[in-house]
Amino acid sequence: MNAKSKLTLLGLVIGAAMAASPVMAQTDVAGHPRVNEVNNRLENQQDRINNGLKNGTMSQAQANRDETHDANIARRESVDEAKHDGHLTKQEKHNLNKSENHNSRAIYRQKH
Repeated sequence: MNAKSKLTLLGLVIGAAMAASPVMAQTDVAGHPRVNEVNNRLENQQDRINNGLKNGTMSQAQANRDETHDANIARRESVDEAKHDGHLTKQEKHNLNKSENHNSRAIYRQKH
């Protein structure tokens, strides 16, 4: 493997780690059931991705794509929370759940 290939691979690994970090850093927030629901689903999907990688039913490229989608959902959640003092409206939660449903189906299809 030449130096350029190594740098490209390193860049992909770092990019995947950065994309996944917002998802994994989420925790339950007291008094915010909508936020907690979204966070718990994101954590569950991250666990499913990790399990798929461990048991070989999902490639690294598929995992990176799914983690990027989850990171985008987490960013949208953060923007929505910032608009309402750390809360999500019912519509915002609905929109985030719809995106999570889409990504959840993609994870399922990739693993089976």
